[in-house]
Amino acid sequence: MRTSLKPKYDMRFLFSCLFIMSFFSVFSQEETKPKIEPIVKIDSLYREDQFYFSITYNLLTQIPEGLKQNKFSAGLSMGFLRDMPINKKRTVAIATGLGLSYQNYFQNLTISKLPDGGLAYAVSDYNDITSNRYRQYLVDLPIEFRWRNSTYESYRFWRIYGGFKISYVFSNKSVLDNGEETYVVKNNPNINKVQYGVYLAAGYNTWNVYLNYGLNPLFKDVITTSGQKIDVRTLNAGLIFYIL
Repeated sequence: MRTSLKPKYDMRFLFSCLFIMSFFSVFSQEETKPKIEPIVKIDSLYREDQFYFSITYNLLTQIPEGLKQNKFSAGLSMGFLRDMPINKKRTVAIATGLGLSYQNYFQNLTISKLPDGGLAYAVSDYNDITSNRYRQYLVDLPIEFRWRNSTYESYRFWRIYGGFKISYVFSNKSVLDNGEETYVVKNNPNINKVQYGVYLAAGYNTWNVYLNYGLNPLFKDVITTSGQKIDVRTLNAGLIFYIL
């Protein structure tokens, strides 16, 4: 009686197929770890230089003949500016805000009181006076156009800011000491209450030069005792510092 070998070979073939299938199944079940892309941190809403502080040396321009300054005429200002970028890289912006200023001038344009209550203006010789100064306090409304090459991650960059500023003189005082009498004039009605000018700030990182030039006269319709018209304007030069 002959025994058929076909079932035996069929079983071996079946087991071989199952083994191969299980082998590939093991490899196919291995987990492939996803590639983690680095997260780039970008702030598309950052703003620059919104608080400022400046210190200046104050000069008078378009002065009448004989007018001179002595000592150090200092000025201080501080305030807030709302930075409003206008391009995608946020390197160009417009800013507007509110500030306060103090300006002091040592010079020989004297202001004294007349018996009738009026004011007399004169360009005096320094040998005839002991001291003379004028100071004023202002509320500033600046608006400026800004360029800088800043980035979100860098606080060191170049900047050029130019603007226009309107200021309101809410208090002023002049003090003249001629060695015999002291004249104090508060809130002089001949001072232009509204003053305006143009300014420029430029620099790198912390150090920035600052220039502000007054476009209208400090006084309105004032003539000295010698007949000279007083048409002086202010020029403030110094440093300005910005804080985020």
